Amino acid sequence: MRTRRLFLLLAIVALVAMALAPAAAATPRRGALNIVKDCTGYFGGAGDFCTITSSNFRAIPAGTRIVYASAVVGALLDTDVSLAAGPGNVALGHCTLDFLALPGICTLSGGTGQFVHIQARVVVSPDATPNVWHWDGTYSFGSGD
Repeated sequence: MRTRRLFLLLAIVALVAMALAPAAAATPRRGALNIVKDCTGYFGGAGDFCTITSSNFRAIPAGTRIVYASAVVGALLDTDVSLAAGPGNVALGHCTLDFLALPGICTLSGGTGQFVHIQARVVVSPDATPNVWHWDGTYSFGSGD
């Protein structure tokens, strides 16, 4: 009798879990995105990078490099970017920044691995410390359903 009740309870739990799983999988994670980056290695050229020193988003940890595909032209940066956060996990996006009319904007929209369905929009602003910049905005990180 005890085994039968346990089996029935487990069957009910399994049915409830299966019923809720599609809704949970389709719900993207959303939140604030706050990143601090050190741009000591960035000189305005194509292929230059900044290194994230602080992030509130576990998927984009400190040490991640933001690589800029295009060079600054005049005082304008209008470039695709990539963020490699471990093997096979690359977020892709675009940044537009007029150094004479700050702040700028960066967006992330997909990538590979865990970033296939990322969407983010951040405001880019300089810190009081030289070569330090902030990305502050929001992200949505879901299953794409």
